[in-house]
Amino acid sequence: MAVTVIVGSGPAAVSAAEGFRENGGAGPVLMLAAEPHAPYERPPLSKEFLRGEAELGDIALRGDGWATDFGVAIETSTAVVALDPANRTLSTVAGDRIEFERCLLATGARPARPPLPGVAGDRVAGLRTPADSGRLAAWAAPEEHVAVVGSGFIGCEAAVSLAARGARVTLLSAESSPQAERLGSEAAAVIAGWLVEGGVELRMQTALEAIERGERERPRLRSDGAEALDCDAVLLALGVERNTELARAAGLEVGDGILTDPAMRTSAPGVWAAGDVAEATNATLGEPLLVEHWGEALDQGAVAGASMAGAESAWDSVPGFWSVIGERTLKYGGWGQGFDEARFDGDADGFSVEYLAGGELVGVLAHERDDAYEHGRERIAEASRSRR
Repeated sequence: MAVTVIVGSGPAAVSAAEGFRENGGAGPVLMLAAEPHAPYERPPLSKEFLRGEAELGDIALRGDGWATDFGVAIETSTAVVALDPANRTLSTVAGDRIEFERCLLATGARPARPPLPGVAGDRVAGLRTPADSGRLAAWAAPEEHVAVVGSGFIGCEAAVSLAARGARVTLLSAESSPQAERLGSEAAAVIAGWLVEGGVELRMQTALEAIERGERERPRLRSDGAEALDCDAVLLALGVERNTELARAAGLEVGDGILTDPAMRTSAPGVWAAGDVAEATNATLGEPLLVEHWGEALDQGAVAGASMAGAESAWDSVPGFWSVIGERTLKYGGWGQGFDEARFDGDADGFSVEYLAGGELVGVLAHERDDAYEHGRERIAEASRSRR
């Protein structure tokens, strides 16, 4: 019997299974999860879960009956180590060989580790799984000193959450202020104020060079032109590396991610890709995009599932995401390909920013201005369609 195999168990995988069934997809659906958990929500790992306000059961991506309702068999702790598109087979780390009619690669990404001395040492972690979050929480006892390296959204969110646990937190970043390169200087200044208010010490324009071992074998961070920083633990929040190894070894076309068309089809017949691992062509923009947003993984997965079921479907939404820093929510929508002008309006209690490139609106950021966020995404889509 023809089997549909989904490699991965994140939002793209779950929404693909749903999209497949909702569009008439028949036959067995097998989800292979490398992690030991049933599908869970990842965003709380840097917020409620890290602060100890939620347990694993509280962040389940779907209810207990989801797999049965959608006819999905889930095998956890099952890593796929080889893909043979020509013969439509997968091989697992346990040595099992699985034949499929169609396959979705939703293998996601992992925290980036720079090629620097000491980054693989004890009490140094990234943040991607419940185990990572739990480890950081254990290290963030009151009065313990945690260094967060990186001022992206995960770094900012986690820094405030760790401080809320009572830890002393220092955030180091090569940027002049948090998110300055991505969001502009005015929005970055607001975020910096939120971090300081949340109990986070900032060391900006400080690039990590090595993690050594100081007194009692505690991590000691050495940076360019800055005093060494002794701490009890380190969170590396320096972005992600996409898990493209399986696709590359199988001969699929891969750029920075697995290349797909707007229907999430890869270069290999019978194989789709979605979520963080994909570099998918957006039908509205007309170009491939790399996105690392929870909502886009859901959207891409739904498109892939419909496409696998034989329905016409295309990823055409303007990417958008939310970031919650302490009790404050930022909403961003846009293509994420840079800007040459940022128009800031408002103050720390409520603001919006319009990002333009060549006079065209390409992004919007908002805090406490939901209308600006929603309307901005609509205008960005309209501008892109009219340009094409």
